[in-house]
Amino acid sequence: MLKVEGLTKIFNPGTINEKTALDDVSLHLKPGDFVTVIGGNGAGKSTLLNAVAGVYRPEMGSIYLDGKRIDRLAEHKRAKDLGRVFQDPLMGTAADMEIQENLALALRRGKRRGLGWGVTAREKVAFREKLATLGLGLEDRMSVKVRLLSGGQRQALTLLMAILKAPKLLLLDEHTAALDPKTARQVLALSDHFIQDLGLTCMMVTHNMRDAIAFGNRLIMMSQGRVILDVEGDEKKLLTVEQLVKLFSSRSGEEVNNDRMLLG
Repeated sequence: MLKVEGLTKIFNPGTINEKTALDDVSLHLKPGDFVTVIGGNGAGKSTLLNAVAGVYRPEMGSIYLDGKRIDRLAEHKRAKDLGRVFQDPLMGTAADMEIQENLALALRRGKRRGLGWGVTAREKVAFREKLATLGLGLEDRMSVKVRLLSGGQRQALTLLMAILKAPKLLLLDEHTAALDPKTARQVLALSDHFIQDLGLTCMMVTHNMRDAIAFGNRLIMMSQGRVILDVEGDEKKLLTVEQLVKLFSSRSGEEVNNDRMLLG
C-alpha cells in the first residue's frame, strides 16, 4: 500500500542550522495496517508524515502509494488519496463555514470546482447519519459555523471529513495532543472505530507510549530521523511501557526525558 524507500530530508542544508530530519528511512505498510509512530521531539515523526503528504519534498528517496509513485506530485494532487488530521484543531476545517458545508468540501475533494456546489438534500441526509456516529449531537447542528465548536468537536469533525471518502491512507499527526485527556480518549476511540470499520490503512504519530501500544497492529519507533524499532502482531500486543522505554534507550542511546511519552 505505502512504500517509502531511502527517504532523506534535510532542512537548511549547507548552513549552520542544517538538520537531517529523515535519514535514509525505508518502510512498507500493507493494506489495512494501522501503524503508530512514536519518538521524542525531533525524531522525524511529523516530517515523515509531511513528506508522504507532499508538504516537504525529500532530497533523496521515493514514495509509492498503491503502486503509484507520488513523491514527485504536488501536495494538492495527492490529497484525493489521503485523509489527514492535524494536531491543531483549528486546522483541517473552514471556520466560517457551516458543518454541512465543510463536509461537502470533504466529499468533493479531488473534483473539479464549478457552479452548483450547494449542499443537496440527499447529502444533508447522508451527513446527518455520519455525524450521528460521532455521538456529539452535531447532527442537530449542521448549519452551525465550525468556529463555534469546541476543540474536541472540531477535531472529531475533521476526522469525519478525513475518512468521508475512505482514503487510501489516513495520516493522524498527534491529533489528540491539544485536547484534554477525556476528549483525547473519545477522539482516539472514534479514530480506532473508523479505521477498523472501514479497513483503512493508517499512520498515527503520537508522543504517548501507552497510546502507541494500545492502538494499531504495528508500532514504529523513530530517533534522529531513523526507524530504530518496528514491531507488529503479538510482539506489539505484549509490549509494556517499561519494555518500550528500555528498547528506546538501548537502540537510540538516549534516555526518555519527555513526560508526554510516558504519561497519558
